[in-house]
Amino acid sequence: MAPKKTAADPLILPGLHAVPSHLASTVLHCPPEAHIPALQAALLDWFAVHQRALPWREKYTPYEVWISEVMLQQTQMERGVAYFKRWMERFPDVASLARAHEEEVLRLWEGLGYYSRARNILRAARLIMERHGGCFPSQEADIRALPGVGPYTAGAIASIAFGASLPCIDANVERVIARLFDLDSPVKQEPAASRLRELALLLVPEGKAREHNQAMMELGALVCGKKARCGICPLASFCSSLHLGIVHERPVPGKRAAITPIEVVTGVLFCQGQIFVQKRLPSGVWGNLWEFPGGRLEPGERPEAAIVREFAEETGFTVQVTGKYGVIRHGYTTYRITLHCFALSLTGPAVTSLPAPPVLTAASDWRWLRRDELDALAMPAAHRKLADSLMMQNARQGLPGILSAR
Repeated sequence: MAPKKTAADPLILPGLHAVPSHLASTVLHCPPEAHIPALQAALLDWFAVHQRALPWREKYTPYEVWISEVMLQQTQMERGVAYFKRWMERFPDVASLARAHEEEVLRLWEGLGYYSRARNILRAARLIMERHGGCFPSQEADIRALPGVGPYTAGAIASIAFGASLPCIDANVERVIARLFDLDSPVKQEPAASRLRELALLLVPEGKAREHNQAMMELGALVCGKKARCGICPLASFCSSLHLGIVHERPVPGKRAAITPIEVVTGVLFCQGQIFVQKRLPSGVWGNLWEFPGGRLEPGERPEAAIVREFAEETGFTVQVTGKYGVIRHGYTTYRITLHCFALSLTGPAVTSLPAPPVLTAASDWRWLRRDELDALAMPAAHRKLADSLMMQNARQGLPGILSAR
């Protein structure tokens, strides 16, 4: 005979970690649709006690809310806070940002990825100065009209900064709602996507949008994560997925994007103690960022041959390989880059001065720089890794050292 359970014993539900006995009431489920006011109150009470101290929560200025929301779209919180503080030291308001040069904005953004977001922020700041006299617009339609601002960001700014009764729906909120209401199809696809938006709006309490939206995101980040901590969740008694024992099955995953491997080369051309860099064209993923020239390998091509070919095609320079740094690997959302890195020199007689200007075919600008000057440039992540390595090396007769493969 099994031993009799005591009040201290946990209740184990299918697919979950141990749930303390005080959550046995989940058996007596309170359907969320029928208990909206109680659910809202429980969430707000929890947030009042457990909210994290974040710098943009000190004043809730529209500008700070905007920057934080855009930064955190693809960034972990701890990293986002560090970037936010550095950004605000340099650009404390819309006016200071609007006056900035794009290159400095991109350099401050470097490491956050998706550089179009930084360019859109700069464009939006200038538009705010031109059309709104430097005051951040308060109406959702005007916020949506800003470059790079979609439905989520507009809802976040309008509700958190201005108190508008609108929901914020990020991945954390999607997960919370999918579990609370047991949405049984992928949340980013119809019909679940529309249903989720309806429920998110239904949950926003009048006059409490700022606190509610942050509480939903905070709950998804701290409690209702990929590994749910149902035992400490303030909404456990309302959660349909917990009641059914299928928290681990919600939200229903959508189809995963295939990861495409890309093999590319890049070269560091040294001449007279300086390094050649070029600025990418404005269009594309890394538009207006600086890089060491290079490109993709052609089928059956050796990396050493590819970098000589790419340099000739992109700059008109005839180069030779003098060493190899190694390989840098860097993953992105849908592709993974393998970057072969080489040291190069110009071919021909001994060079006593910098060569004639390049003939650019894949860039808008170029420079010859010392190693220590590379730090001021905004670069794609893989090129930044290479530049950082170059800056840390001691010059050895003008030749680079070896970069450890990553």
